[in-house]
Amino acid sequence: MVRCRTRSDPAAEFDGPWKEALGWYFGPFLQFFFPAAHADIDWSRGEVPLDAELQQIAPEAEAGRGTVDKLVKVWTRGGEEAWVLVHVEVQSQRDALFARRMYAYNHRLEDKYGRMPVSLAVLGDETRSWRPDAHRAGRWGCGVRFAFPAVKPVDYRDREAVLAADRNPFAAVTLAHLKTLETRGDPAARQGWKVRLVKGLYDRGLDRERVRRLFRLIDWMMALPPVPQNLFVRELAEFEKEKEMPFISPTEQIWLEEGREKGRQEGRAEGRAEGRAAALYDGIEIALDIRFGSVGLGLMPRVRRLTDPAALGDLLRFLRTAPDLDAVRGRLPAAE
Repeated sequence: MVRCRTRSDPAAEFDGPWKEALGWYFGPFLQFFFPAAHADIDWSRGEVPLDAELQQIAPEAEAGRGTVDKLVKVWTRGGEEAWVLVHVEVQSQRDALFARRMYAYNHRLEDKYGRMPVSLAVLGDETRSWRPDAHRAGRWGCGVRFAFPAVKPVDYRDREAVLAADRNPFAAVTLAHLKTLETRGDPAARQGWKVRLVKGLYDRGLDRERVRRLFRLIDWMMALPPVPQNLFVRELAEFEKEKEMPFISPTEQIWLEEGREKGRQEGRAEGRAEGRAAALYDGIEIALDIRFGSVGLGLMPRVRRLTDPAALGDLLRFLRTAPDLDAVRGRLPAAE
């Protein structure tokens, strides 16, 4: 995976969020970046992921650094099958072999399956000048020229207001991508933009599932060190209380997902339930701090007397809507 690091910047990840976004929103992806292709597809017939086929002809794609490859079967409005190969290159420097790799994947698929896919490229680097869109090879009158459309998120730098208002999920993904690049090495600026982008999701008129998913992608892509990340969670929690969110909030997702991930890691390392419980303690401590401050943190000794991971998970979920500390105390073992 491509990770952009500085001394004050954790590993900002691009390819994971892009891959997940392509899996969730392939149609909107084409509509946003390649509208002519989108208009020629009969979306009423659905789409069929063919990533397994892609891995058969390009096993190196799965382990490739800084790339996301997606193969999808769709049907055109004329009733024909069409295979669409999307190759997303997310990196901070030029790659002289990129166009050749695009050609190789396309040619291997055509050779094995008897149909030429449509290859589309998204170049996620920071420069405007690097724009590979063709592979040429040959000698003595024998040659090949393979051309493919390519787009670059950096071309949208002057259209941030448009991106912020666009309901297409890839407008939000593109804006997060741009701000992640722009704030490299500046966690305070990234924290500010991260809050702004997440709050902006609620102004786009999106349904709750799309808000959750886009929140996950933004939080994943715009990685922060621990202190600004905690400040981000704290500010977002206050915003959610003001908005009176009627569904599981993004902040709760942070607590739960961080707890689950730590639990998986610690559980694998320790091989026992204590690892999962320790992760949940961390999530509850963050939740108490955000909701009730130092007074809430004073309940942690009583929280730690709970040892059942199921009970700890129930408590973590309850903390999102707990009306006051008395209600929390009522769910804890009595003070010693």
